[in-house]
Amino acid sequence: MEQENQGRAAFILAVEDEAAVRSAMVAYLEDRDYRVAGVGSGREALQLCARELPDLVLCDLRMPGMDGLELLSELQGMAPELPVIIVSGVNRMEDAIQALKRGAWDYVTKPILDMEILDRAVRRALERVRLQRENRAHLERQEQLNRRLSAALERLRQDEQAARTLQASLLPPSPARLGPWRFRRRIFTSLYLSGDFVDWFPLGRDRTGFYMADVSGHGTASALVTVMLKTLFERYHQSPGAGEEGLLCSPAATLAALNWDLCRLLDDKYLTIFYGVLDARDDRLVYASGGQFPYPLQAEGERLIRRLDDHDQPVGLFDDAGYREFTVALGRTARLLMVSDGILELLTGDGRESRMEQLIGRLEQAGFDCDRLIGMLQLEQREELPDDIAFLTVQREPGDA
Repeated sequence: MEQENQGRAAFILAVEDEAAVRSAMVAYLEDRDYRVAGVGSGREALQLCARELPDLVLCDLRMPGMDGLELLSELQGMAPELPVIIVSGVNRMEDAIQALKRGAWDYVTKPILDMEILDRAVRRALERVRLQRENRAHLERQEQLNRRLSAALERLRQDEQAARTLQASLLPPSPARLGPWRFRRRIFTSLYLSGDFVDWFPLGRDRTGFYMADVSGHGTASALVTVMLKTLFERYHQSPGAGEEGLLCSPAATLAALNWDLCRLLDDKYLTIFYGVLDARDDRLVYASGGQFPYPLQAEGERLIRRLDDHDQPVGLFDDAGYREFTVALGRTARLLMVSDGILELLTGDGRESRMEQLIGRLEQAGFDCDRLIGMLQLEQREELPDDIAFLTVQREPGDA
């Protein structure tokens, strides 16, 4: 509710020397589910505020002793961000304008013939307070993430061994289960650090997000971007409104945001990425692809269903890149397989489409099992690789069929 602050009713202080007007305001606002206190003078208002600071103050201008302008100045010194709404007679507009210049948030003219006008002014002020608090909290979270990113980048520069440990710590545990989905990953690096990265995370009760990314280039510079990528996804996940209908639930919007950020953060790096959202409610996958190749594959058991070959431009390369969203139905034995393009260096062929077909053929021989494919290619025995190779498998658990 708009009148609630962190689960409690907002506390409003009405400062009005006319008892009948004060009683009417208090009664009306209490009927609107606010917690309300009424006092008849500025001195009483300050005493109450010293005991418990309200969420909002309604303040008459003309009162005996301390008038509204004096009270406003005192409240500004006590709590500069406290919202104060001036209640002014129609023939005292100059005073109301002066109060606004001194920091009042709004004004309502007396006599108040329609209390709905007062209610709207209160709701506007409380909503503004709520948005300010959300923005501050968001900025604080963003600063924390930036500090984490800066610390991670510094550690990467100082020590490659620590960098490898750090990068490994950013990867999700494997295997892992989220809802009905089981995730597995394997990453083989061509150098000490990898430019390939995968991650998965829950998005509310029924949806799960996951991605595979391949940063251009190799080594430390590319590994730095994977740290940045992880941090950006965390930022999107914690941004205001990032609940079950938030940014990460829309793959196309997520890649657009990621492209905007990376175009401004990176000078000579970009990445390809496949980002999908699994929805257990209606057994579907919604995805967007920023130039991901080889194309992810959808299988049912050991049978290939389709190549997920709808894709757009890489991320972080063009400011004006646009991203589309695609949806596919998933069977009860659905399996998704993704491999980064380093695998193509181990296959023969005249072009990437030819090597893609070879990859599908190898996977068919392996029963669409990435561990078997790794064994067939003897990746664990190879001392050197021409490029990083990442594998990601997403499979519905048989018990949820």
